[in-house]
Amino acid sequence: MTGTLVLAGTPIGDPLDAPPRLAAELAAADVIAAEDTRRLRRLTRQLEIEPGGRIVSYFEGNESARTPELAEELAGGARVVLVTDAGMPSVSDPGFRLVAAAVERGVRITAVPGPSAVLTALAVSGLPVDRFCFEGFLPRKQGERLARLREAAQERRTLVYFEAPHRLDATLAAMAEVFGGSREAAVCRELTKTYEEVRRGPLDELAAWAAEGVRGEITVVVRGAAPPDPGALGPADLVARVEAREEAGERRKEAIAAVARETGVPKREVFDAVVARKHAKP
Repeated sequence: MTGTLVLAGTPIGDPLDAPPRLAAELAAADVIAAEDTRRLRRLTRQLEIEPGGRIVSYFEGNESARTPELAEELAGGARVVLVTDAGMPSVSDPGFRLVAAAVERGVRITAVPGPSAVLTALAVSGLPVDRFCFEGFLPRKQGERLARLREAAQERRTLVYFEAPHRLDATLAAMAEVFGGSREAAVCRELTKTYEEVRRGPLDELAAWAAEGVRGEITVVVRGAAPPDPGALGPADLVARVEAREEAGERRKEAIAAVARETGVPKREVFDAVVARKHAKP
């Protein structure tokens, strides 16, 4: 018989948010794989429990090397509980490789649902919550960051990002540049902790505020793009959108169809604009 992999959500701030089952799983585990073993020890003290099994580190630096070891433990019948510093494992945290290895070996996988910075920030942001997408961390390099933001510039769903405090000002400035300074957003800082703060406003104002320096765990929520007015888009606008998608790797046929969907302009009209542009080039 194979073992069980338990993905255990941990509090994003207040330890009182820990579900009762988290304590039970940590006490019953054969192996606890923790992103930071010191944080795990602090959490178990706060929960007033003694971990039942051995504790191993499992973080970005050793995830590739340690995954096969843990997969063998699971194949041998062990109950392995995976925890990260805050929130759910594998969501912008270590865990995906181990889940994939467990799936490959037919190991049972379950989860202890816990607090989520993504959903908590979305809920308190005051922005639309009916449709959203999670973008994780943006690239650190400015050029790559801008390119990623341009890919999301026409996304109509609410966008959720994680960001490090020392990069927040640069990220908000880049968002203002790409999305427009008037686009509404919310910066959620230290959620559920003592110094929790939610700062709401247009991106240009938030960028100016962040330039003074911000500390803590950060989640940024940004309003999605407004639906375009088909009557306000000329042929050059349609061609530019198609060309941007082609540069990103889409075939022309798919790019034309996508632009037609996102703009509300008939596909034939987008096609004609692209063909006319092609014939007009020297």
